[in-house]
Amino acid sequence: MRYAVVGSGAVGGLYGGMLSRGGQDVHFLLRSDFDHVAQHGLRIDSVNGDFVLPKPNIYRRAQDMPCCDVVIVALKSTNNAMLADTLPHLVGEGGVVLTLQNGLDVEADSVAAVPGHGVLGGCCFLCSNKVGPGHIHHLDYGRIVFGGYEFAGRPEEIRDIGQRIVAEMTAAGIDVQWTDDLAAARWRKLMWNVPFNGLSVVLNASTDAIIGCLASRGLADRIIREVYQGAALCGVSIEESAIEKTMRHTETMVPYDSSMRLDYLHGRPMEVEAIFGSPLRAVAERLTQLAAETSEKLPHPMPSVRMLCEQLQFLDSRPAAASNLNG
Repeated sequence: MRYAVVGSGAVGGLYGGMLSRGGQDVHFLLRSDFDHVAQHGLRIDSVNGDFVLPKPNIYRRAQDMPCCDVVIVALKSTNNAMLADTLPHLVGEGGVVLTLQNGLDVEADSVAAVPGHGVLGGCCFLCSNKVGPGHIHHLDYGRIVFGGYEFAGRPEEIRDIGQRIVAEMTAAGIDVQWTDDLAAARWRKLMWNVPFNGLSVVLNASTDAIIGCLASRGLADRIIREVYQGAALCGVSIEESAIEKTMRHTETMVPYDSSMRLDYLHGRPMEVEAIFGSPLRAVAERLTQLAAETSEKLPHPMPSVRMLCEQLQFLDSRPAAASNLNG
């Protein structure tokens, strides 16, 4: 299949680069990195082996790109406003969008941009950073778990395309799995993203520092449990052992600066709405529904998450302060 990559940073650059290295037909939409990559290629430094794509297929404008079977959206969700003008030029007849973004219901923007097309959603369990123009540093992990979000009236065909993506990514060396329960995968990833993205900003700390302090470790554990309870309230089933697994995996991963902390330190908008606002809203809507059905007002299961969200909203409104901190 032919692939387009929209957002060629820590996620899109890595996975698109691996697909291209594996012989797939991959086309990258670049903005500020275009001239650098045209001259020097796309460089991937990976725990699994470094490589350079000397002459990848790169474009400044979506209008100049060919229509594709699979369009990988790997932008930060804060840039999703551009999808309405971008995706219609890229998704070919019968093509699908694969949204590899953090958060809950982030696929909705792709559905709105290309109605009538199938949309897949995926979670990346990955430690990867963009460290310079056209330069990706993959530190640890790398699994993608994805499934169907919008089947556009053709569920079997969408699943078939999903399995073809799995086969082609696997052949390219990508650790990838299909799921029939995308909601569970999304909430499962939130069990890491919410505590460790959020706390990394408000505590100005990397993952190893958060885990290494008894107080912040306890706070992270409490937040993980709240996200787990929020998922259960919304009817999403996740194995309880995932709570301990989340802590254990964070203990063993390489010291890592979360994407949200890097965005904050560089004065960029943070993905507060996608990672915090959307799940909090889903829980609030469910509580309202239950109250109408039972006439009983239940306590909010995620008070620490709600407070962390409010702190991040405050910090997100003061980008100058972040730049001063970074300086």
